[in-house]
Amino acid sequence: QVQLAESGGRSVQTGGSLTLSCAASGVDFVPYSMGWMRQRPGQEREFVASIKWDGGYKYYMNSVAGRFTITSVNANYTVYLEMNNLKPEDSGVYYCNIDKGGRGLNWALNPTFDTWGQGTQVTVSS
Repeated sequence: QVQLAESGGRSVQTGGSLTLSCAASGVDFVPYSMGWMRQRPGQEREFVASIKWDGGYKYYMNSVAGRFTITSVNANYTVYLEMNNLKPEDSGVYYCNIDKGGRGLNWALNPTFDTWGQGTQVTVSS
C-alpha cells in the first residue's frame, strides 16, 4: 500500500516562495511519474505539475508554469515543488501522488487516484 506524506506548506505573503516536499513509501512498482495536485477552497482538486520518472520530463498547468518547479529524487520516491512569486489564488491544500502509468503527464485528463496523503496547506495572503 502506497503512503504519501506531504510537508512544507505554510502561510506566506503574495510574491513569496515555498518549497513543498513529498515522500512516497510502500512503492512496489516502477513509477511512470510523480506530481502535485491542489484543492483550492470550494473547488475540486486540480492538477499542478508532474515529472516523468524516466528522463525527468516535466509538465505544468498553465497558471503555474514559469513560477513553479517540480523536481524529484528517484531513489527516495521523493518529489518537491518549488513555488515562487506566489499569488493568493495559489492558496489551497497541496497533494502529491505517484502514477504507475497510463494517464500521461497531464494528470488533469485523469485525476483519479486510489490513494491520497493528508496534503499540506498553503495560504498566500495579499
